[in-house]
Amino acid sequence: MAGRPTSRGTRREGGPARASDRIAAAAPDRTAPRWSRAGTLIDLSVLVPVFNERENLAPLFEELTAALAPLEGLAWEVVFVDDGSRDGSRDVLAALAARDPAHVRVVELARNYGQTAAIDAGLRRAQGAVLVPIDADRQNDPADIPRLLAEVARGADCVSGWRRRRQDPLWSRRLPSWLANRLLARLTGVPIHDFGCTLKAYRREVLADVRLMGEMHRFVPAYAAWNGARVVELEVHHRARTWGRSKYGIWRTFKVLLDLMTVLFLQSGYAARPLHLFGGAGLALVALALALACVTLWQKGLHPLGDPRHVFIHRNPVTALAALLCVLGAGAVALGLLAELLARVYHATGGASYRLAGGRNVAGLPTPEEARALPPALAALADRPPTDPA
Repeated sequence: MAGRPTSRGTRREGGPARASDRIAAAAPDRTAPRWSRAGTLIDLSVLVPVFNERENLAPLFEELTAALAPLEGLAWEVVFVDDGSRDGSRDVLAALAARDPAHVRVVELARNYGQTAAIDAGLRRAQGAVLVPIDADRQNDPADIPRLLAEVARGADCVSGWRRRRQDPLWSRRLPSWLANRLLARLTGVPIHDFGCTLKAYRREVLADVRLMGEMHRFVPAYAAWNGARVVELEVHHRARTWGRSKYGIWRTFKVLLDLMTVLFLQSGYAARPLHLFGGAGLALVALALALACVTLWQKGLHPLGDPRHVFIHRNPVTALAALLCVLGAGAVALGLLAELLARVYHATGGASYRLAGGRNVAGLPTPEEARALPPALAALADRPPTDPA
């Protein structure tokens, strides 16, 4: 970390600062290399997913510049990810990149994939030691970013924004969000009031092994906490939308709940041993089927053939139920075996089922203190006194 350049003119080795990067992706990038701390060249990357926000982009960049430029020695970039905008947002982004190529990078997706995919595309191409996603609608206040960075400098791995005084409609946005956040906090065990706030700050290492899909960007703080990261929450300023319309509705809450099921399954530990879950359930069903088969045999032998009360096996509904349970049990075991093979392929190709707690485990690897060391410009923010949102 001692060799990290922090001045604006030395952001890249062997050439001038990078201008706009234009990447037309046919699908969200799944082949980009995973980050390494050695690959970070600057201090801060601000990630802005964009979808039809033409009128908000220039004012947002001006606010970002006003918030970050006064931080002495801080090397920063803004990565705009255009998620298939159709209102001329790409032209505005191109103009911003031409005006300030030292700080603006543009990633263009081929079509609209959604906020999570756009954030993931930005994360894969950001170069900062600290990563801060923020909405493009200007409801998040860029003036809060230095406060988030100060919490990171004080030792936090993830700082989650809390829109305590949220400026959105009550019935369609705030009430469903409040209910969903209460449920998410209870089920994940992470006491955060506002999982849906895009404005967050992450140390780069927190997101090194995270692949975002669906609506799962909002669960990153929970994922980080489960893996031993220090997560703190900070109240941030929230503003009413001044231009454009919201892309979210009440139906998004149900999508979030479905993604929560995936997250809870991954956190349960069965993701690394799925046969224990599906195989156990399958064996239980087969055992129940055998028990019901024994009941049918007992019913058949209870009365002799010719007795009006005699029960024929093929006419007994319990027989059909036992056969159904047996088939379902066998299918569950087969599904568990298939899932086990997929899990083994995942781990064989580099996916780990654990994270090291710390220490110099292999010769030459940095200690946790060395790995967590921030660039001087960010570390200096630890001395800033805590402040309330504007």
